[in-house]
Amino acid sequence: MNGLMMNYSLTLDKMLTRANTVFPSQEIVSRLADGSIHRYTYKDFYKRVLRLMNALRTLGVKPGDRVATFAWNNYRHMEIYFAVPALGAVLHTLNIKLFPESLTYIVNHAEDKFIFVDKSLVKPLAALQDTFKTVENYIIMDDKAAEPDIQFKTSLDYENLINQADETESFIELDENTAAGLCYTSGTTGEPKGALYSHRSMFLHAVGIV
Repeated sequence: MNGLMMNYSLTLDKMLTRANTVFPSQEIVSRLADGSIHRYTYKDFYKRVLRLMNALRTLGVKPGDRVATFAWNNYRHMEIYFAVPALGAVLHTLNIKLFPESLTYIVNHAEDKFIFVDKSLVKPLAALQDTFKTVENYIIMDDKAAEPDIQFKTSLDYENLINQADETESFIELDENTAAGLCYTSGTTGEPKGALYSHRSMFLHAVGIV
């Protein structure tokens, strides 16, 4: 006989919906790369994550696909952090301090389909775009930086994606052991190696540091 009282799947969408239900008016505050402060509520955050999920689904992101970020730690990055895993896809956070050859190896090894990139970080990534074998498009997040002198051959604007998508709740049922995040080792003794994190492990890690 199994006790089912605590049979609750620890997936990141549960954390997202709880925040919207319990404290929707609570503020999220983050500092942007230009030093300015951004504020919005968990309700606003929730709606934007829904829009991003639906936009990514329209672009063809499917469960198991790897979607990368090359970005600073800010509110848009957090939106991606929830939207991508909620689709059953895997969020691959690229280290912005990696050497070019390491970035090329990691993006190709992970078979990233899309890369979200802050405008202030476009230049080093755009210089490598011809070395990436699986990337279909780049989604640029405007952090008020100057226009880079190197551009992507094809790209989308983050805010346009958000604004054109709807807020339909379209969560899929996920096992808590489904891969949610992907990071790579530093490659000290050979090529960098991928380390997958499940929804459960990321959920418990977040709870553990609160």
